[in-house]
Parts: sequence; structure tokens; C-alpha cells
Amino acid sequence: MKIQNIRETRRLAKHERIRKRTVGTADRFRVCVHRSLKNFYAQVIDDTTGKVLFGLSTRNKEVATGLKGCGNIAAAAQLGKIFAAQAKTKGVSKVCFDRGGYKYHGRVKAFADAAREGGLDF
Repeated sequence: MKIQNIRETRRLAKHERIRKRTVGTADRFRVCVHRSLKNFYAQVIDDTTGKVLFGLSTRNKEVATGLKGCGNIAAAAQLGKIFAAQAKTKGVSKVCFDRGGYKYHGRVKAFADAAREGGLDF
């Protein structure tokens, strides 16, 4: 088995353990993040209905303009600011953060800090 498959399997197991505790409600939606080597993705999810309210990624033209690359800390921070602004326009202010099994550092931390600065409460 390749080392990348083992790492992904471990991440998914961590994500399952996190999801047991992190549940979005109608009052406090869940923000789920996913990172790949080249991009960063975030979604607001209502777990009571099982629907994604909206999602945004660094592949979006609004986010990617002026960035040197889309898979770095600067891109994740830019995404966090824009994500928080769009969430506020949709009426979402309180959320719970689902790090998706990733360690809370680097791009994940940069996104979370920028989203907090943008006005999201978690």
C-alpha cells in the first residue's frame, strides 16, 4: 500500500472521529474544509437537513486573482476573508469548524483565523 493511501486513510479515520463531536445545527452551521495540493475548499453545511448552503474554493476567480498560487497559506487566508463575507451576506454568523481530519496549522489555521477576522463566530 502506498504511503499516500495510508495517510489519506488515517485522515479519514480522524475525520470520522471529529464528526462524532462536531454537528451543525440550524442555529450553528458546520464549516467543513478540504485541502488538496493545489487548492483549498470550504463549505457551509446544515446537518439537520443534510444540505450544503454554499461553498467556495481557491479555484474561484474572485479568490484566485492576485495570488501567486492557490495551494498556499496566503490563498487560504484570502479564501477565509471572502468566505466570511459571503457567509454574512447569506445570514450565517455562528458556525462550528470542522477541520476535516487535518492538523490545525498551516493553511487550515490561516483559513480559520481569516474567517474569524471576517466576522464568523466559532
